[in-house]
Amino acid sequence: MTSTRLHPVSAELPFYQPQGNEIEIFEHAWKNRLPLLIKGPTGCGKTRFVSHMAARLGLPLHTVACHDDLTAADLVGRHLIGDGATVWSDGPLTRAVRDGGICYLDEVVEARKDTTVVLHPLADHRRVLPIDRTGEELEAPDSFMLVISYNPGYQNFMKGLKPSTRQRFVSLRFDFPGSAQEESILVGETGCDAMLAKRLVSIGRAFRALKDVDLEEVASTRLLVYAAILMRAGLDPVHACRASLVESLTDDIEITEALMEVVHATFGR
Repeated sequence: MTSTRLHPVSAELPFYQPQGNEIEIFEHAWKNRLPLLIKGPTGCGKTRFVSHMAARLGLPLHTVACHDDLTAADLVGRHLIGDGATVWSDGPLTRAVRDGGICYLDEVVEARKDTTVVLHPLADHRRVLPIDRTGEELEAPDSFMLVISYNPGYQNFMKGLKPSTRQRFVSLRFDFPGSAQEESILVGETGCDAMLAKRLVSIGRAFRALKDVDLEEVASTRLLVYAAILMRAGLDPVHACRASLVESLTDDIEITEALMEVVHATFGR
């Protein structure tokens, strides 16, 4: 089974702090029926941005968390047997095309290579979705938008987007925000006070700047938000940082101790 979520249209916009002109680019891409590629590190706000834009535009959002076993059939649909009959069941991509909503494929490079081929007719001037098993060829309505994302830091020879796929998309590059902006995100997202936000952001930036520590991923804004939530709930700051930041970043005892030194320097022992 593929991991998918359908987010209903909400009058309340999910909190999002813009980093630049990404909202304007997204709106222009949608209005002009162009697909969008968002690239950036884990936890920098890609998924929140797409959720915010779907609500902003009043569109249903079909989110697919891509993984190694994701197939074209998982996206498009398949025949299912039930009650003695065979019925067709749409996949999330097909539902998004029929509904005229946004289909967001998160970490698309994790999916099988043959999966991206299904996207090509939707991501160029044709804007159609051929469904071989039913003989249909769905034409995407004006309100449909295809959005994909991935983390360039995970790219390698085996996992990356082919040029034939990349060049079908308008692209946005995301990164972690500057200190003041990241502090504003923590305050807006969690309601924590400005001083706590400043301390957490300083820890996050210190983790990201460590040169002699081999981390597979750096501290994301998402993890800083988790730490702020735990602290607001009453958990000791050092324990909150260990649970939401340090232990989420490494299993290595020595690296854990090195990261905790930064936490202790900020919040005390």
